[in-house]
Amino acid sequence: MTIAMFDYLGELDEIGPDIMGAMERVVRSGRLILGPEVERFEAASSAYLGGGHGVGVASGTDALTVALLAKGIGPGDEVITVPNTATPTATAIARTGATPVFCDVDPHTGLMDVECVERALTPRTKAVVPVHLYGNVVDVPRLMQRTNGRGLFVLEDCAQSLGAQLGNRHAGTFGHAAAFSFYPTKNLGAYGDAGLCFTRDGELADAMRQVRSYGYQQRDYAVRVGVNSRLDELQAAILNVKLARLERDVARRRELADLYDAELPPQCERFGVQPGVRHGRHLYVVRVENRAELRAALSERGVQTGVHYPHPIHHMPAFAAPQPPCLPHAEHLAQCVLSLPLHPRLTDDDVRAVCEALSEMVQGKASSRGAC
Repeated sequence: MTIAMFDYLGELDEIGPDIMGAMERVVRSGRLILGPEVERFEAASSAYLGGGHGVGVASGTDALTVALLAKGIGPGDEVITVPNTATPTATAIARTGATPVFCDVDPHTGLMDVECVERALTPRTKAVVPVHLYGNVVDVPRLMQRTNGRGLFVLEDCAQSLGAQLGNRHAGTFGHAAAFSFYPTKNLGAYGDAGLCFTRDGELADAMRQVRSYGYQQRDYAVRVGVNSRLDELQAAILNVKLARLERDVARRRELADLYDAELPPQCERFGVQPGVRHGRHLYVVRVENRAELRAALSERGVQTGVHYPHPIHHMPAFAAPQPPCLPHAEHLAQCVLSLPLHPRLTDDDVRAVCEALSEMVQGKASSRGAC
């Protein structure tokens, strides 16, 4: 038996008729791009977030890019973010012509270190992209307070945090704008690529809509340089079906994460969650020694694992500066983070099996060290 990181087919068994019905409705409608399903999803997702403007795009990477371009970020500008995230965060910044600048993270949460952001500021800094890693939430209000007066654009990377909250507000509603991904493995996943820009600024939303479709103000009339990044009707229809199940699915993720918290051995070090955060639990990540050995042993037992993420972006050739900054916390995390299975179709027994396997492994290694 395999305990999988992600179970698309299990989900399809549960909601297949609704998904197939939605897809057939789109195909028979004659509207395949930017039609009523997209409009419905933009409105429903914005309402879920507490009100604002949703702009559907083709992917989470595009959501970041479109938001930055709509704000006028481009060549000569610097955008601060973190290096312990998926490469698309930096890719989106670079696609605008701006330069990604990396700051270190809090070693206990893995989230952006606000003090480090302040040290990274230069006269060229125009934006900051905090990443709500694993479903945890950066203290964006504090970030904005500490950078207040510099006119910086704060764009929340919410690719992993849909369903997460700080206080009584959703992740993505604290900065000037937010970018969401609906890649199939996300808390709300499409059956392909899809994304959303979100803002409460109506003028910025209009600019995002222009950027996502060639810079058009009206058909065949471009008022700015844009891209081709439109959420298609099929993916929007699928997301409309699944959005109604989001809160239930995230609640199940939290239950499973609580079980991991209770039953994993202490050698599997948990990440901290700051007060007031209701974690979205996109991933359950621990810090371990001998990660490669543990992964191999778990695989032999049928337990899939992941590493989010094994290479700090500031060390990658595509993004390395002539003198890469020393970011010790992010660099250390890249060596020891391990993602365990977490999705709504896991059973409690699945989680207990993972915990038991890890307990046996780490305790066995401890005994071996003692014998030596």
